[in-house]
Amino acid sequence: MKILVLNCGSSSVKYKLYDMDKQEVLAQGGVEKVGLEGSFLKFTLPNGEKKILEKDLLEHTAAIEFILSVLSGSEYGCIRSYKEIDAVGHRVVHGAEKFSSSVEITPEVIGKLVECIDLAPLHNPPNLKGIEAMSKLIPGIRQVAVFDTAFHQTMPDYAYMYGLPYSCYEKYGIRRYGFHGTSHRYVSKRACEITGVPYEKQRIITAHIGNGGSVTAIQNGKSVDTSMGLTPVEGLLMGTRCGDVDAGALSFLINKEGLDYKALSDLINKQSGLLGISGVSSDMRDLEAAMNAGNQRAILAFDVYNYRIKKYVGAYAAVMGGCDILVFTGGVGENQWTTRRRVCENMEYMGLKLDVEKNSGLRGEEAVISTPDSRVTVMVVPTDEELTIASDTLEILS
Repeated sequence: MKILVLNCGSSSVKYKLYDMDKQEVLAQGGVEKVGLEGSFLKFTLPNGEKKILEKDLLEHTAAIEFILSVLSGSEYGCIRSYKEIDAVGHRVVHGAEKFSSSVEITPEVIGKLVECIDLAPLHNPPNLKGIEAMSKLIPGIRQVAVFDTAFHQTMPDYAYMYGLPYSCYEKYGIRRYGFHGTSHRYVSKRACEITGVPYEKQRIITAHIGNGGSVTAIQNGKSVDTSMGLTPVEGLLMGTRCGDVDAGALSFLINKEGLDYKALSDLINKQSGLLGISGVSSDMRDLEAAMNAGNQRAILAFDVYNYRIKKYVGAYAAVMGGCDILVFTGGVGENQWTTRRRVCENMEYMGLKLDVEKNSGLRGEEAVISTPDSRVTVMVVPTDEELTIASDTLEILS
């Protein structure tokens, strides 16, 4: 079965085409700047060479149609016709309480996704555009929605409720939902496969850290708490998101700065985090260069970033009565060995001992980086959300 995985953002469409029978990736890439000037398709050829094709793509249907034409074209194609595609798996950011697992997309499901737009106004509309585009381009093709929030629907009520009036939950669904669920699910299961331990009997903490980031507590195969909340703003310090902040500080700023909804949203989503504290960049590579040059605000931003991760790891060990496996993943988790070291420093009290030599310089590889006598197995596991989406699609449609 050939499955196309789509991840549609507000101005982007990322894709991977899988041959699930052979367990191989046939093609991958993405369109950037959809609806903007200078849009282009960037993809990777089988020999690893990167290719860029520029074309004006005014909306998502045009972008996806362009992707399909390249996939089935004579020059760069890997299929004779896009009708060879058997199914499509979509990343959908917010499923609220309506979806606790991946589902085949039906008109009823689409109606429920529309109801979730208020909770994810930046993410769910482009996700829906991708679904609608595929229905137009390949009528009748079967499609599956895989939700960022679904994995966290096993959280107990005392972990997901806010201390707001209960009517806010009843009327608007205001509660903690969590995100990156597909990644947390994949790396936690993969960690158990690598180490040969039963997934349903472990206390696992997964740290998906990058420009966006979250930490999740997984007990006996189920998410019991996670750092992101109603939106992806809560929790860790991120590239441009503030993470945990006193709500009173926001009301203070609204009063002092005269901020409206959009200005406040921009402040906490796009102007804060590593960028906001350092004044340099949201990119860890730029931050490192500034730190090496002695930039004190860059050093402070890095300290806050690492401290928040460490704090959540400790909190989730307390929640589960200990930790058996700690997994680092995501762009920073997989590649930034200094962050992994800082998070694991002085954690011997919970039986965690980092193998400093194994950790140093390790980038993007599956590895155990704790010492043999560590009671907590510390690991790096590169995430593969697209493979999880493809696997869910195959399982549901089979």
